[in-house]
Amino acid sequence: MVSRAVTQLYDDILRPSGLRVTQFSILATIAGKAEANLRQLEHSLAIDQTTLTRSLGLLERDGMIERVPHPDGRVKALRLTSRGTRTLKRARPLWARAQEKVLREVGTKAWADEQRRLARLLSVAVERRGRIGGGGAYSPRRQAEQIAASSSLVTPLRRGRRL
Repeated sequence: MVSRAVTQLYDDILRPSGLRVTQFSILATIAGKAEANLRQLEHSLAIDQTTLTRSLGLLERDGMIERVPHPDGRVKALRLTSRGTRTLKRARPLWARAQEKVLREVGTKAWADEQRRLARLLSVAVERRGRIGGGGAYSPRRQAEQIAASSSLVTPLRRGRRL
């Protein structure tokens, strides 16, 4: 319920850019890596594959991203198009405005405390999923830390200033 309300706030403020917060997060993540594949995006953003695939399809349809060749033909590599880069550039100040509104209402310390709590909850959930699904070289704790560090609502702010 809370996450839906926060997502709606970001979506409302991002509306003039034509992006939803999930799409913004995907574009920002791809831009930060120059190129990304589905697995990287799934892990970085903690988005389920169905939602990610649907969002990528819309971004590709709208000319924001494009597929690029990858040495492993099974991998779907993606990068921003010039249109995607321009859209992301227009959306960043809107995203920052949404983030400022949240921080103003909640407070910087309370926001940072909540991010730590959510990161811990995510870590527990990912560890449990890892135990259920088996392992190999997979590190649930490392994945949870990566996801928490690149939270779609925190990452761009961390790049610009400290919490």
